[in-house]
Amino acid sequence: MEKIESIKEFGGWLNRYRHRSQVCDCEMTFSVYLPPLAQTEKVPAVYWLSGLTCTDDNFRVKAGAQRYAAELGLALIIPDTSPRGPEVPDVPERYDLGQGAGFYVNATQPPWSKNYQMYDYVTRELPALVESELPLIPGRRAISGHSMGGHGALICALKELGRYQSVSAFAPICHPMACSWGQGCFKAYLGNNREMWATYDAARLIEDGAAAIPLLIDQGIADEFLAQQLHSTSLERVCAARHFPLTLRWQEGYDHSYHFIATFIGEHLAYHADHLRETRTIETAATNPAR
Repeated sequence: MEKIESIKEFGGWLNRYRHRSQVCDCEMTFSVYLPPLAQTEKVPAVYWLSGLTCTDDNFRVKAGAQRYAAELGLALIIPDTSPRGPEVPDVPERYDLGQGAGFYVNATQPPWSKNYQMYDYVTRELPALVESELPLIPGRRAISGHSMGGHGALICALKELGRYQSVSAFAPICHPMACSWGQGCFKAYLGNNREMWATYDAARLIEDGAAAIPLLIDQGIADEFLAQQLHSTSLERVCAARHFPLTLRWQEGYDHSYHFIATFIGEHLAYHADHLRETRTIETAATNPAR
C-alpha cells in the first residue's frame, strides 16, 4: 500500500494510495479522507462507491464530502469503479462495459473473470487492507454510492448482513436486471444465467427475502436516467410489499449529477454517523457495564 498523494483538507488529510490487488490481479488506486480526529484515535469509515465512467477522483473533488466528514469524525474510503491497466480487458468504444464499469460484481465469464472481482475487492480485500494500515475502527463501516455505485452499496449491504452498520444511495440502479446498463454488464460478466444476475439485483434480493436493513435513498425527479435505467419505483413496490424499511426521498428539480450529490451528501454522512455512533455506544456499554 503505497501513498502517492496527500492533501490537507479541513484539518484532516486526503490521501491517495496504490496497491497490488490479489482478487483483481492488477494494480488498484483508491483515496481515503482521514478527519482530524484520526490524528488521536481510530475512526469509523464510510465507503463510497462511484458510478459509471468514474474513478475515485470524481467524488473526492466534486461532492464536498470532506468538510462534513471532518466535522463528524468519519473516514471516507473511495475505491475505483473497476480494475484498470493495459492487461485488463476493456471495450474502449463503450462507457457502460469494461474499465469504469465494473458493476461491483464478481465476474464468472472470460475474459472478465481474471480481473473483474469488484464485489470481493470492495467487501473483503479493501476493508482488510485499510483497517490494518490506517487508524480505522475494525468493523465500523457504512456504505453509500451513486448510480452504478448506489447499486453496489445496496447489494453489498443486503448480501453482507452485519458487515455495514448503515447504507444509503443517490439515484441507484435499483433493478439492474430490468435496464440496459445492467443487462449488458450482467450478460458479459455473469453469462446468461438470470438467477445469477438476481444475486446482484437489489430489488430481487429484497423480493427473495434479504434480511432487513434500513435503506436511505435520494432520487432526483429531473434525473434523465430515472425512467429507463434506475427503476426506483420497482424497489419502492418491492419494499412496500415486504414491509422493508425504505426511506425514498424524491427531490424536485434535481438531476443525476454531482450537483445533486453535493446538495445532500452532508445529510447522508450525518445519517451514517448516527448509526455508527449508536452501535459504538452499545458496544462500549457491553464491554464496560455499569457497576
